[in-house]
Amino acid sequence: MANLTQQKCSACNKDAPRVTDEEIAELKPQVPDWNIVEVDGIPRLERTYEFPDFQTALALTNKVGEAAEEEGHHPALLTEWGKVTVSWWTHAICGLHRNDFIMAAKTDGIAAEFT
Repeated sequence: MANLTQQKCSACNKDAPRVTDEEIAELKPQVPDWNIVEVDGIPRLERTYEFPDFQTALALTNKVGEAAEEEGHHPALLTEWGKVTVSWWTHAICGLHRNDFIMAAKTDGIAAEFT
């Protein structure tokens, strides 16, 4: 299987399939630092990155935003002093899609630029 960071997001609509438990078992080890959390009954991938200052946290937020625009898939981003919490889920299906794992992996790659 191709590395998630090398994959592109596919267009999703309300009929797109959510990832199965088997797919989660295959994909989750590729983004081991991400947690699957449930917010308002909707599963999401979530991770918090820590930084020494606000400027670096904001820089990560902007770079993730640029990647989201390129892929047409957008996260929730909470930027605070010294940290950024990123949450990926697919709004159209109110759950997790392969796109979310792709973007989590790409987010890890972007964050690695700041360490």
